[in-house]
Amino acid sequence: VEVVEVGIAPTTPGDAVDLLVVGGPTHTFSMSRPGTRSEAVTRGASNTASGPGIREWIAALPTVSDRSLVATFDTRVDKVRRLPGSAARKAGKLLRRAGYPQVLDPESFYVADVEGPLLDGELDRARAWGARLGDVWLSQESRQPADGHGAARLAEPSVRARRLGRGRRSPGCGAPR
Repeated sequence: VEVVEVGIAPTTPGDAVDLLVVGGPTHTFSMSRPGTRSEAVTRGASNTASGPGIREWIAALPTVSDRSLVATFDTRVDKVRRLPGSAARKAGKLLRRAGYPQVLDPESFYVADVEGPLLDGELDRARAWGARLGDVWLSQESRQPADGHGAARLAEPSVRARRLGRGRRSPGCGAPR
Protein backbone atom coordinates (compact mmCIF):
# COMPACT_ATOMS: atom_id res chain seq x y z
CA VAL A 1 0.00 0.00 0.00
CA GLU A 2 1.29 3.41 -0.90
CA VAL A 3 -0.19 6.53 0.70
CA VAL A 4 0.29 9.63 -1.44
CA GLU A 5 -0.53 13.23 -0.56
CA VAL A 6 -2.80 14.54 -3.30
CA GLY A 7 -0.51 17.50 -3.99
CA ILE A 8 2.24 15.18 -5.24
CA ALA A 9 0.09 12.37 -6.62
CA PRO A 10 0.57 11.57 -10.31
CA THR A 11 -2.39 12.47 -12.49
CA THR A 12 -1.95 9.28 -14.49
CA PRO A 13 -2.27 6.20 -12.29
CA GLY A 14 0.41 3.72 -13.34
CA ASP A 15 -0.24 0.19 -14.50
CA ALA A 16 0.71 -1.11 -11.05
CA VAL A 17 -2.19 0.76 -9.44
CA ASP A 18 -5.25 -1.46 -9.26
CA LEU A 19 -7.19 0.35 -6.57
CA LEU A 20 -7.39 4.04 -5.75
CA VAL A 21 -8.80 4.95 -2.36
CA VAL A 22 -9.50 8.68 -2.49
CA GLY A 23 -10.45 10.60 0.61
CA GLY A 24 -10.61 14.01 2.15
CA PRO A 25 -12.67 16.23 4.40
CA THR A 26 -16.08 17.55 3.45
CA HIS A 27 -15.90 21.35 3.14
CA THR A 28 -19.11 23.30 2.62
CA PHE A 29 -21.11 20.25 1.53
CA SER A 30 -18.60 18.90 -1.03
CA MET A 31 -14.93 18.47 -1.83
CA SER A 32 -12.60 21.21 -0.66
CA ARG A 33 -11.85 24.26 -2.81
CA PRO A 34 -8.81 26.56 -2.66
CA GLY A 35 -10.71 29.00 -0.42
CA THR A 36 -11.92 26.36 2.03
CA ARG A 37 -8.42 24.84 2.21
CA SER A 38 -6.94 28.28 2.98
CA GLU A 39 -9.50 28.70 5.74
CA ALA A 40 -8.55 25.26 7.10
CA VAL A 41 -4.91 26.39 7.34
CA THR A 42 -6.00 29.39 9.45
CA ARG A 43 -7.76 26.89 11.76
CA GLY A 44 -4.61 24.83 12.22
CA ALA A 45 -4.38 22.46 9.25
CA SER A 46 -0.94 21.88 7.78
CA ASN A 47 0.30 24.24 5.05
CA THR A 48 0.00 21.39 2.54
CA ALA A 49 -3.75 21.87 2.90
CA SER A 50 -3.44 25.09 0.94
CA GLY A 51 -2.18 23.25 -2.16
CA PRO A 52 -4.26 21.32 -4.70
CA GLY A 53 -7.02 19.09 -3.42
CA ILE A 54 -8.79 15.99 -4.67
CA ARG A 55 -11.18 18.15 -6.72
CA GLU A 56 -8.28 19.46 -8.83
CA TRP A 57 -6.57 16.05 -8.93
CA ILE A 58 -9.68 14.31 -10.25
CA ALA A 59 -10.17 17.04 -12.87
CA ALA A 60 -6.62 16.35 -14.15
CA LEU A 61 -7.07 12.56 -14.41
CA PRO A 62 -7.39 11.01 -17.85
CA THR A 63 -10.83 9.65 -18.63
CA VAL A 64 -11.45 5.92 -18.81
CA SER A 65 -9.24 3.77 -16.67
CA ASP A 66 -8.24 0.38 -18.01
CA ARG A 67 -8.06 -1.35 -14.67
CA SER A 68 -8.00 1.03 -11.70
CA LEU A 69 -10.95 0.61 -9.39
CA VAL A 70 -11.95 3.37 -6.96
CA ALA A 71 -13.30 3.77 -3.45
CA THR A 72 -13.97 7.14 -1.83
CA PHE A 73 -14.33 8.31 1.75
CA ASP A 74 -14.56 11.58 3.62
CA THR A 75 -14.61 13.01 7.09
CA ARG A 76 -17.54 15.09 8.25
CA VAL A 77 -18.28 17.07 11.38
CA ASP A 78 -20.85 15.23 13.47
CA LYS A 79 -23.02 18.27 14.23
CA VAL A 80 -23.86 18.60 10.50
CA ARG A 81 -24.35 14.86 9.96
CA ARG A 82 -27.89 15.30 8.65
CA LEU A 83 -27.02 18.07 6.18
CA PRO A 84 -26.67 17.13 2.53
CA GLY A 85 -23.36 16.98 0.73
CA SER A 86 -20.34 14.75 0.97
CA ALA A 87 -16.84 15.01 -0.45
CA ALA A 88 -16.83 11.21 -0.88
CA ARG A 89 -20.06 11.16 -2.89
CA LYS A 90 -18.95 14.05 -5.12
CA ALA A 91 -15.50 12.51 -5.71
CA GLY A 92 -17.10 9.15 -6.48
CA LYS A 93 -19.50 10.75 -8.95
CA LEU A 94 -16.70 12.58 -10.79
CA LEU A 95 -14.51 9.48 -10.87
CA ARG A 96 -17.35 7.31 -12.24
CA ARG A 97 -17.99 9.91 -14.96
CA ALA A 98 -14.28 9.70 -15.86
CA GLY A 99 -14.57 5.92 -16.24
CA TYR A 100 -13.21 4.69 -12.92
CA PRO A 101 -15.50 1.95 -11.54
CA GLN A 102 -16.35 2.28 -7.87
CA VAL A 103 -16.06 -0.87 -5.74
CA LEU A 104 -18.05 0.37 -2.73
CA ASP A 105 -20.48 3.17 -2.06
CA PRO A 106 -18.79 6.32 -0.74
CA GLU A 107 -18.36 6.35 3.05
CA SER A 108 -18.28 9.16 5.61
CA PHE A 109 -16.46 9.02 8.93
CA TYR A 110 -17.40 11.51 11.63
CA VAL A 111 -15.27 13.86 13.70
CA ALA A 112 -16.27 15.87 16.76
CA ASP A 113 -15.31 19.24 15.30
CA VAL A 114 -13.38 20.79 12.41
CA GLU A 115 -10.04 19.85 14.01
CA GLY A 116 -11.27 16.40 15.15
CA PRO A 117 -10.93 14.02 16.84
CA LEU A 118 -12.73 11.05 15.35
CA LEU A 119 -15.87 10.17 17.27
CA ASP A 120 -15.86 7.04 19.37
CA GLY A 121 -16.33 3.98 17.18
CA GLU A 122 -15.34 5.70 13.92
CA LEU A 123 -11.87 4.17 13.75
CA ASP A 124 -13.46 0.72 14.12
CA ARG A 125 -15.96 1.61 11.38
CA ALA A 126 -13.07 2.74 9.14
CA ARG A 127 -11.23 -0.53 9.75
CA ALA A 128 -14.37 -2.52 8.93
CA TRP A 129 -14.88 -0.45 5.75
CA GLY A 130 -11.26 -1.10 4.76
CA ALA A 131 -11.68 -4.84 5.33
CA ARG A 132 -14.90 -4.85 3.30
CA LEU A 133 -13.14 -2.87 0.57
CA GLY A 134 -10.33 -5.43 0.46
CA ASP A 135 -12.79 -8.33 0.26
CA VAL A 136 -14.83 -6.74 -2.53
CA TRP A 137 -11.72 -5.73 -4.46
CA LEU A 138 -10.21 -9.22 -4.22
CA SER A 139 -13.48 -10.83 -5.39
CA GLN A 140 -13.58 -8.47 -8.40
CA GLU A 141 -9.90 -9.08 -9.18
CA SER A 142 -10.41 -12.85 -9.08
CA ARG A 143 -13.13 -12.61 -11.76
CA GLN A 144 -10.80 -10.88 -14.21
CA PRO A 145 -8.98 -13.00 -16.81
CA ALA A 146 -5.50 -14.21 -15.81
CA ASP A 147 -3.71 -12.25 -18.54
CA GLY A 148 -1.02 -10.67 -16.42
CA HIS A 149 -3.64 -8.60 -14.63
CA GLY A 150 -6.53 -9.70 -12.43
CA ALA A 151 -6.31 -13.19 -10.94
CA ALA A 152 -2.66 -13.68 -11.81
CA ARG A 153 -1.91 -10.57 -9.78
CA LEU A 154 -3.30 -12.21 -6.63
CA ALA A 155 -0.24 -14.47 -6.49
CA GLU A 156 2.11 -11.50 -6.11
CA PRO A 157 3.57 -10.96 -2.63
CA SER A 158 2.02 -7.51 -2.34
CA VAL A 159 -0.70 -5.58 -4.09
CA ARG A 160 -0.21 -1.84 -4.53
CA ALA A 161 -3.02 0.58 -3.89
CA ARG A 162 -3.01 4.33 -3.59
CA ARG A 163 -4.96 6.28 -1.04
CA LEU A 164 -5.08 9.98 -1.75
CA GLY A 165 -5.95 12.26 1.11
CA ARG A 166 -5.84 15.86 2.10
CA GLY A 167 -4.72 17.52 5.30
CA ARG A 168 -4.80 15.63 8.59
CA ARG A 169 -4.67 11.85 8.55
CA SER A 170 -8.18 10.66 7.95
CA PRO A 171 -9.50 7.33 9.27
CA GLY A 172 -8.97 5.64 5.91
CA CYS A 173 -5.26 6.55 5.92
CA GLY A 174 -3.63 3.63 7.62
CA ALA A 175 -6.81 1.97 8.85
CA PRO A 176 -7.46 -0.53 6.03
CA ARG A 177 -4.55 -2.94 5.68
